[in-house]
Amino acid sequence: MIVVGAGPAGSSAALTCRKAGLAVALIDKARFPRGKLCGGGITGRARGHLDAVFGPVLDPRLFHETRRLRLMAGDREIGALEDTPPLWMTMRQDFDAALLAQAHAAGVEDYSGRRIASLDVETGSAVLTDGQVLRGRVMIGADGVNSGTARALFGRAYDPRRIGFALEAELDAPADAAPRAELDLTAARWGYGWAFPKLHGVTLGIGGQAGRNRDLRPRFDAWLVARGVDPARVVVKGHHLPMGDPRPPPGRGIVLLVGDAAGFVDPITGEGIGWAVRSGQLAAEAAAVALAAAQPEQALARYLDAVAPVQRELSRARFLARVVYHPLLQQRFLNLIAGSPRIQRRFLDLMAGTIDYADLGPAHFARLGWRLVTGRG
Repeated sequence: MIVVGAGPAGSSAALTCRKAGLAVALIDKARFPRGKLCGGGITGRARGHLDAVFGPVLDPRLFHETRRLRLMAGDREIGALEDTPPLWMTMRQDFDAALLAQAHAAGVEDYSGRRIASLDVETGSAVLTDGQVLRGRVMIGADGVNSGTARALFGRAYDPRRIGFALEAELDAPADAAPRAELDLTAARWGYGWAFPKLHGVTLGIGGQAGRNRDLRPRFDAWLVARGVDPARVVVKGHHLPMGDPRPPPGRGIVLLVGDAAGFVDPITGEGIGWAVRSGQLAAEAAAVALAAAQPEQALARYLDAVAPVQRELSRARFLARVVYHPLLQQRFLNLIAGSPRIQRRFLDLMAGTIDYADLGPAHFARLGWRLVTGRG
């Protein structure tokens, strides 16, 4: 097996393959720990997927738990919730390294710090820049939003008109300096802003659909100033989010795409860690079954069946995103949230991953659409 990309999706896939008795080469151009731009929010759903693959043994010092959240619309507070479903905040540099260490400890071959010169997606081969050739009967592409594996399959990693983009800054601060998480639902068009407390600081960021936020940097600077932060005194970095542009299908032939490489990111919340871990696990399980039957060409079909519930969930989220982020409807949505503690809780349940979009049911979607279109509470 070859797994390209050693983030959460790749480490999940590699470790799951090793548990099934497969030999695995895990390739990544970076050496770990490495910096990774990400809000670092871990939902309840994501914690469940992490436990299923890596076990409940991750160092608790990787996480900062918060149960307090403030919902904002610019400088207007529309909800302040105490005792919310838990959200865990992590620094991806340490978190990703911990997951990768488990994969290596299980016997996954370490090809981190090795760059790929070319991929042959028909034969499952990767040629490294030093000339070494690796071959796998199945290849899993877990190489993120700018996936070289997706480019080899489809010519490009994503549609730049539909992809998300975010800007972030990390602030050093005592652990209790920001006791609650904050979401600003109007910080960006078709997106939001966040302030996430971590063990040793705060992550501030805004993000939304790239094509609708050409002015994101000046918006972020103004957003920072409104929070008492001088943009000139912090390091601002940007990254893409493959929200809203899923791969149909996530793979071809003997190559399976997982995580960000497959576009498995929630278009409302921007959360992708949970789906990365889950899709990596499902792809590895599908590959293991196919290889045990000496039918590697069947891995994709098995994976598509297994990952279909994830795709359906993200499809529901894309539908809801078109409603709650639409400029003609967003103010009504914000007013609904401000006037209803129950809707605030349901929204937070979705953000925290304690319920799925499917749990809302068709009637809830229809009722929400009616209330937004008519403006009737």
